[in-house]
Amino acid sequence: MHIMELLGKSRVKVEGEKVLDASEPMIEWCPLFDKIRGIKKVTAESATANMEFRIKNHGMFSARRKLQMGIFVGFGASESMMTGIKTGIIDAAVTVCDGAGSVITANADLVQGMGGYISGLVKTDPIPEVIEGIRARDGHVLSPQDGKIDQIEGAAYAAAAGYKKFAVTVADAVAAEKLRELEKTAGVRIMIVGVHLTALSREDATRLLAVADIVTACASKHIREQVKPLVQVGTAVPLFGLTRWGKELLVERAKDVEQPLLINTMPLPVLPEKKQPSPLV
Repeated sequence: MHIMELLGKSRVKVEGEKVLDASEPMIEWCPLFDKIRGIKKVTAESATANMEFRIKNHGMFSARRKLQMGIFVGFGASESMMTGIKTGIIDAAVTVCDGAGSVITANADLVQGMGGYISGLVKTDPIPEVIEGIRARDGHVLSPQDGKIDQIEGAAYAAAAGYKKFAVTVADAVAAEKLRELEKTAGVRIMIVGVHLTALSREDATRLLAVADIVTACASKHIREQVKPLVQVGTAVPLFGLTRWGKELLVERAKDVEQPLLINTMPLPVLPEKKQPSPLV
């Protein structure tokens, strides 16, 4: 059994490469998926269809899982971490992969291969072929026996393995705060990347913004209302760099984006109303 939230936190259950169930999403429109997949209205049915597309074309939740892929979006969390490893801004990433759970790796291409199609992975069971593929690409699966997702334990492993400056993806404030505690006790630098933040509470948004280096806006009303970024990339579903280190990573990522860029100074965030997910939650 695998569970992933996508398209406005529609919770989709997958077993045997088949979608068993999809809950109603919390939003009606996402500018990113409208642009990339032509989805005009987000529904449980469109979430099901999108998951089926990912299973068929990328092998998600199956032994066919592709662990290499191109750029999905110019400024995504996985794309940014990939660039960070390649340029030495970070030396590894602690992320997640369906069929494996938490994964620690210094392989930039593996970070993108695993993360490019991931949304909010809630639960996954181990798939031996996926785990072997990750290991063959110099990735360490934290808990191959059960596919556990535990980013704090993953970060502790990264520190023990000798990594000194690494990124960790988290989806809540409590995990981010624990990472800051680990940072002190382990003597490492952790770039905290907040992901999958739709429907984050006001309090949790405040706490996360206080400790994270980068956050994605997703469809979060409270992130947009409270964020005071040093840099913003994108305007519809933007990434915000909150610290100088996070800013450094996103600016470095900009060098790899092939499309023309406008670089300007202005009050942030910049959030054109007609380009935001609807409704914000």
